[in-house]
Formats: sequence, structure tokens, C-alpha cells
Amino acid sequence: MDKTTTAAVDKIRDDLAQLQALDQKDARAMPGDYYGSEEFLEFEKENLFRKEWFCLGHIGELPNPGDFYTTDLIGELLLVTRDEDGEIRVLSNVCRHRGNQVVVEPKGNQKRFVCGYHAWTYGQDGALKAAPLMKKVRTFDQAKCGLKQFRTEIWENFIFVNLDGNATPLAPRMAGMSKLITNYHHELRHLVHMEEAVWDTNWKSLMENFLEGYHLSATHFKTLHPITPTKLCRKIEELGEGYTGYHSFYDEDWPDRGPFHEDLTDVERRNSVLGCAYPNLLFGIATHYTIFICLRPVSADKVAIRWGVAGFNPDPENEGTKEYVDLISEANEEDREKLVTLARAMKSKYYTPGPLAPDDFEGTIWDFTQYIAKHLAKAKDA
Repeated sequence: MDKTTTAAVDKIRDDLAQLQALDQKDARAMPGDYYGSEEFLEFEKENLFRKEWFCLGHIGELPNPGDFYTTDLIGELLLVTRDEDGEIRVLSNVCRHRGNQVVVEPKGNQKRFVCGYHAWTYGQDGALKAAPLMKKVRTFDQAKCGLKQFRTEIWENFIFVNLDGNATPLAPRMAGMSKLITNYHHELRHLVHMEEAVWDTNWKSLMENFLEGYHLSATHFKTLHPITPTKLCRKIEELGEGYTGYHSFYDEDWPDRGPFHEDLTDVERRNSVLGCAYPNLLFGIATHYTIFICLRPVSADKVAIRWGVAGFNPDPENEGTKEYVDLISEANEEDREKLVTLARAMKSKYYTPGPLAPDDFEGTIWDFTQYIAKHLAKAKDA
């Protein structure tokens, strides 16, 4: 843990430690600085985002060998590729010569990646293939000049990276969630929609918003409430180290949401599983489609998102797919509006954190804050 913290950061870490010590029956929200402090965000970057597994996207973005897309994470430029053997890799998108960005295109398909500055050329695996006029340089070792490759794991078709390389394996952390969603067969769903945006809110606010069903009926009265009203939300019992979530049951008058896999039980056919993989992947696995959001903090009041939809029908122009994407787009806009005003209101000196709703409705926020506290709260003897 970084010892060179400011008084503002120490105060938030103390708040986390106090919440960590509470009984869950006394669960409450966190103060505004927890979300709005740029200093705390820098602390999060170094002590959470660099050290944990972080979701960058979906394997459906890289269907063919040579496919790639570029992204960034807390200042690190990343190149996500599928090589000729089908392996997905996350590489540093920074040239090993004098540090220029190698690939500037957002996505594409290439056999080689050529830095436009001095034409150093890299393979799909990041190995240096060519460096013009460098053979006579005594200190040049081509084998040691490949692009840095980061630890990568694939969980349920999602691509994860660990920047510092020291995180414990991801799959065991998510084993309980994998079991919970087995019959929904998310792994058989094809990516049919992907887009990016930046929302004017804190990254933790967006995580918490997606994770709780308490706001469904109030915020989404015309869109989601008729399908999945707040009163039918039930927190999942299968909690684990790497996730939390809840069941969003369907109103009894709403028809079955198909097509769905025949393995679904009668109960599973009447609810979606909404959850997260800490700290940045959000997913809603309905009977027929999956919605997911990968978020990356830009500043304390801005978060970049990459969100997509996966379904059993691979055709993005399928009428059912278009209807579902439209529904999610409208619900996203409803959430965005609330989160923008939340970020603004939390700056008030008169905001006092209130108690959380019962476990079925906001227990997931308690879980998420406890996860943050586990990693960032001030130690008792500090």
C-alpha cells in the first residue's frame, strides 16, 4: 500500500475503515469525497486498478486472427489482439524504441504493427520483427525489444488484464458466478452491438447504479419497471471474492423473454442475473440477451464506458436484437441523467450519507464498498 498519501485521501481511507467495521444492518452510503476526490482517484489507480483484474472487452470484438482494437487504462495505452493461433493478447501500445504510440487506429486487422515514427515493426504477439538500420548498434538485442505483454485471462468470453502481473487467478474468484449463470449459456451468445461513451460521473457511482435494483421502478418507470420492478429484486446468495449481484425477476404479466436455452429451469426463465466482476465489469444476463459495461475512470467526475449486447442470434439486424439494443440504450440514457445530477449534488457540503435499503435492493452496494475497503481502507494499526 502506498504510504505517501494526502490528508484528503487518509480521511476517505478512514471512512472506509469505519464502514468496514460496521454490522451490515447498519450499512450506509459513503461521503461525497469518496466519489469526487481527484486525489483519491489517483490512489485508486495505483493501489487498485494496477493490481486487480480489469475487463477490457469481449472476445467477439476479435473474431478473426489479426483482429485488434486499441484502448487505454489509467494512462497505459493498450493493444488487444488475436494472433494467428487464435490466442488473445493484451500488449503495451508503446514502441520499444523511443516510446511513440505504435497503433493509432481504434480497430482493424493486421499481420504486423508498424510504428509510424521509425518503422519498428512488431508481430501479433508483440515480438519485434524489424528495426531499420539497428543491426550495427552494439546495445540492440531484437529478442529483448518486443512490446510488453500483460497477464490476460478470459472469463465467460470477457477479456481481462492485470497490469502489475501479481493478481491471484481470476477464474477461482468468479467460480460461484459461473455456476449461477451456467444454464443461461452466456458463452454461446454472439456479440451483436458495441459502442463507447463518456459519462460525467464517478466510476464507482456507475458501478453502484447498475448493481442495485432499488432504482428500477423510479428511474426506469416506462422502460424496465414493467418487466423487472424493484419489488421483485432478490440478492444472490452465492457470494464470492470476485463478484456480487442480484436476481431481477420478471413481472408475472410479462411474457417469457426468448429465445432462451432449453437448460434454463422454470425459475431461471423468469429472471435475469445482474452482477459485476470487481472492479469494473458490469453485466446483466437475461434469458435471451446479455448487456455488459466495461468502465474506465477518466477523472473523478468522468468515466469512459465500452458497452455491448450479446445474443443467441448472431445477426445484429435481427428485429429482436434491435429492439433489445433500443431498450438498453434508452435505459442507459435514463441512468446517465441521474448519475450526472448525482455527481453534481454530491459536492454539497451538506450531503450526509444515508442508510442503505434492505439487502435485496442495495446489499450489493454494501458488498462493493466492502471490496473497495478491503483493498484501500487504512489498516487498523496505520
